[in-house]
Parts: sequence; C-alpha cells; structure tokens
Amino acid sequence: MVDLRFLEGVPSTGPTGTGLDAAAEGEALDAYSQIVTRVAETVSSSVANLQVWKQAGRGRGEGGGSAVLITPDGFLLTSAHVVAGTDRGMASFADGSELDFEIVGADPLSDLAVVRTTPGWALTPAALGDAAKLRVGQLVVAIGNPLGFGGSVTAGVVSGVGRSFLTRSGQISRFVENVIQTDAALHPGNSGGALVDSSGRVVGINTALVGPAVGQGLGLAVPINEATRRIIASLMSEGRVRRAYLGIVGGPRPLPPRVARAEERDRCIEVVEVIGNSPAGRAGIRSEDLILDIDGAPMRGMDDLQRLMDGSAIDRALPMRVYRNGRTLEITVIPTELTA
Repeated sequence: MVDLRFLEGVPSTGPTGTGLDAAAEGEALDAYSQIVTRVAETVSSSVANLQVWKQAGRGRGEGGGSAVLITPDGFLLTSAHVVAGTDRGMASFADGSELDFEIVGADPLSDLAVVRTTPGWALTPAALGDAAKLRVGQLVVAIGNPLGFGGSVTAGVVSGVGRSFLTRSGQISRFVENVIQTDAALHPGNSGGALVDSSGRVVGINTALVGPAVGQGLGLAVPINEATRRIIASLMSEGRVRRAYLGIVGGPRPLPPRVARAEERDRCIEVVEVIGNSPAGRAGIRSEDLILDIDGAPMRGMDDLQRLMDGSAIDRALPMRVYRNGRTLEITVIPTELTA
C-alpha cells in the first residue's frame, strides 16, 4: 500500500513508513478530493464549450473544442487548431448562457488563438498562473468539454516538463517548447481547455493527444509562461504574432570542456542545417557551428533562440558568436520576418 499521509503531514508509522491505517488513508484521499473539487468549482465557470462551423469538402462540417475566459469583457484563449478554417462560432458556458464569438487572432505556430464574445454583462475570467513553477509529480486538473460533455473534470499529475511538439503553418514548421505533459485523461474536445494547478490558476492550454496514447490519458498542454503571455497580448492587440526568421535547424548540445569552462556554462545550440538563401546562410553560418550567444543572450537550446526571435529582432543587425573548428568567431546576422 502506498503511504499517502504526506498529503496531510501525517507521520508514517513502522520502520519503512507503510503502516497506513484506514482513517489516515481516508483523510489523505479526502484532501485530494477537496483540492480537485475546489479547483473545479473555481474554474469551471470560466471554461466554455466552443462550437464552430468549418469548411469540409464540398459542404460544411461542425467542429469544436474548449476555451478559457481570460478577461471579464469576453476574450477567450483556445487552441489555434480548434478554430482553424472558420472565423466565428458559439461559446457555451456552464451557467447555460450561449454567446456568439469571432476570432480575434490565431497563431498556428504556438497552437494558440484568441476569440471574443460580446456579452451584455461582466464575465468571470480564470486566473493565469506560471507554468515555469511546475514540477514533475505535481497535481493538475484538466477542465474542458471532451466528446461534447460540457464542464468535464479530470485530474492527474505533471508527467513531464520541457517537452516539445511540432506545429506547422503552410510550409513553416516550428517546435513549441517547454510543453507540459500530463496523465490527466484528455479526449477530443479537451483541446483549448484549461490545465489548472492546485491553486486554481491556469498553467496550460490543453492542445494535443499523443499518437498511440490517444484515449490513454497522455496529453500535452501549451504552458502559460512569459513567452505565451507575449503571444496572447499580441493576438489581442494586433490579431497576429510577428516573428523573426533566422533559417537554421538545430538542437542543444554539450560544449567542449575547454569552451564550457571559458563560457561558464555547459550547453549551446548546434547548427544541424542552414536553410538556403536564409539570413543565417547569407551571414555565413554553417552546419556544425556551435552557437554560443546572439545579441549577448546565451544560447543553451532552441527555446532560447525562439524566445529571442520575436518581432523586435526583424531587420535588426544582431551580433552572434559561434564556435567553429577550435575558434570563436563573431558574425552579424539580420533576421527577416517569418511568413507562412
């Protein structure tokens, strides 16, 4: 039997800490239930069921998902793939109200979108948290509308952090970094719904079921963090996200020991491929180059690079240090705007 008394701070008995009596076990399980029910009561009213009409072959088909209310005047956050192929739909809330919505902006490369309703009264938004504080094993609650069942609640733990998954917009592909992996049961219709911590704060937007794990409770959520907050703000204000384009394919790699000592860190980005006629290619960057920093910011992984490549980097000369064949080189690169 697993000792659950740490949930309530109840000391274990016996030399191995396994002497859990029925009363203590009941208290621990009840504490778990209290957290889940409290979170559900706090957040469920802020999670909507989205119904959308999409072009399907020669006719029109109905699709849907979930969305999270983030402002009292009707802005909702959802997954971009939920509203792809349409510009409006209907949002249904737990209190039975149904409101038409229109798409404010969508960003397929982060799988986030913002839609807006026009209520005649103030709505109650969910509080946004910080996924950077999540730890593996931490309790999370998923709230959404799987298979059309509104306001469904499942609970589980954070199975992994720092995951990534590939998104695509036209011919452009991009990895969404630092994705949350959870074992809270997710099904079609959960996309766009809330992943919530034990304090009732939304730490992620449920976005994908993983291949053969569909229906087995293994899902991913786009984290609510500094980077996604900027994306949300851009979608709300401009209806799109501007990104800079460098033109490399790369990944994290340990630095050679001598360089690691000099740089006082142990990782960098290795260039695997340089896209032809890209800003990186024109600047002279080569495959197998090790990128140490760009514009003074250390590059430990692709998430560092993607974080830097926002709209402010477009058409701006950025100093860059790379390690190549035993030498550190200084290169200037001028990113262009990423277009789908």
